[in-house]
Amino acid sequence: MASKRNGTLYIGVTNDVVRRVWEHKSNVVDGFTKKYGVHMLVYYELHETMPDAILREKQMKRWNRAWKIELIQSINPEWRDVYQDIVS
Repeated sequence: MASKRNGTLYIGVTNDVVRRVWEHKSNVVDGFTKKYGVHMLVYYELHETMPDAILREKQMKRWNRAWKIELIQSINPEWRDVYQDIVS
């Protein structure tokens, strides 16, 4: 998730991406995304198992910022909020 194009980035893991992104967008949970206005879903991955998802999250959190931006831009060069794509 991102606050804006090239803005603050957030990486997380969930078993329900639609619900979790809605929570971030609605500011219903105090924390990082609420504090920094991180409300745009600009990239996501689906994994077969939760351990796989957690492993990937940990890997990506160790990445430098440039790698994260490169990954987002390779899939979503306009930094479009893709949340509506997954709820419809």
